[in-house]
Amino acid sequence: MKKDFYEILGIDKGATASEIKKAYRKKAIEFHPDKNPGNKEAEENFKLAAEAYEVLSDADKKARYDQYGHAAFEGGGGGHGGFGGGGMNMDDIFSQFGDIFGGGGGGFGGFGGFGGGGGQRRMKGSNLRIKVKLTLEEIANGVEKKVKVKRKVQAQGVSYKTCSTCNGNGQVMKVTNTILGRMQSATTCHVCGGTGQTIESKPSQADAQGMILEDDAVSIKIPAGVVDGMQLKVSGKGNDAPGGNSVSGDLIVAIEEIEHKTLKREGENLHLDLYITFPEAALGTSKEIETVGGKVRIKLEDGIQSGKILRLKGKGIPSINSYGNGDLLVHVNVWTPRTLNKEQRQFFEKSMKDDNFVPHPEKSDKSFFEKVKDMFS
Repeated sequence: MKKDFYEILGIDKGATASEIKKAYRKKAIEFHPDKNPGNKEAEENFKLAAEAYEVLSDADKKARYDQYGHAAFEGGGGGHGGFGGGGMNMDDIFSQFGDIFGGGGGGFGGFGGFGGGGGQRRMKGSNLRIKVKLTLEEIANGVEKKVKVKRKVQAQGVSYKTCSTCNGNGQVMKVTNTILGRMQSATTCHVCGGTGQTIESKPSQADAQGMILEDDAVSIKIPAGVVDGMQLKVSGKGNDAPGGNSVSGDLIVAIEEIEHKTLKREGENLHLDLYITFPEAALGTSKEIETVGGKVRIKLEDGIQSGKILRLKGKGIPSINSYGNGDLLVHVNVWTPRTLNKEQRQFFEKSMKDDNFVPHPEKSDKSFFEKVKDMFS
């Protein structure tokens, strides 16, 4: 089971962006590989801290994590940010969070190494976004969807050479005269974009960066219980980045729920309006109703009242964050005919004088408010 991101960074849910950043920097310094050479546990903690920060530092990802936990980012593997799952290595962490470490992507706080002011940056390709429409049945059971996406990939036959501007470092040194004297700083190379490479040759169909569009079939495992608007991530299935020293972007999958014709969803619970006739209400009956698991037959006792709510335990939607299912709430509605023939009218006119047809709410099972209270108890 994945560890809670707030627990990893040692902060509360109400932590500000500044506090999250400060907590991450503290953990990154504590578990930095240069301080813990050969310590695999420290390296893993270093990656976990980066994974936690990658989510909690992004307002949208943080909101989804707060609502759905780790499940908000599942679907196709790769974890949240990809650090612990092998999608990124140490270079990627320093490249993406170089500002946290105090400098233009180089070592931080006096430590050398992995972010490297003197080495190439690993570029990450851009993310792709798609929508996947799901039926209520697919949401209830979980489903694997195969989709076709157009991704930018490196064309066959592209060759690269070392950037002559930065000599393959990905950065160039800039000297600025200040009142304190000459200051030297490193900036990303404007020619190669920090990759340390430029294109030497490419096929005619490739773009200026040596990339072409290619169809790719992607399998997406969607867990049961997802909700409309939730976003899942399939690591490494976005666009490739140009150059040999790069990692692919991610495929972001937005869930769109198709409205069911009879069942209405409310969180993990489902609601169904069931209409019955006067005779069925008076005499009792059995009815076949639809659920996300197929049709089932339920029994209605004689004398059932309109507004009665029947609860079918476990016939709702699975909870994405915990075990168990919601319930199916069947709302019984007694249908009043709009037109009557002569014999029917005579029957009801006679019944109006019969005390058995006079409402007696004090003999009723429960009031409307008691029924509502039971729904949420």
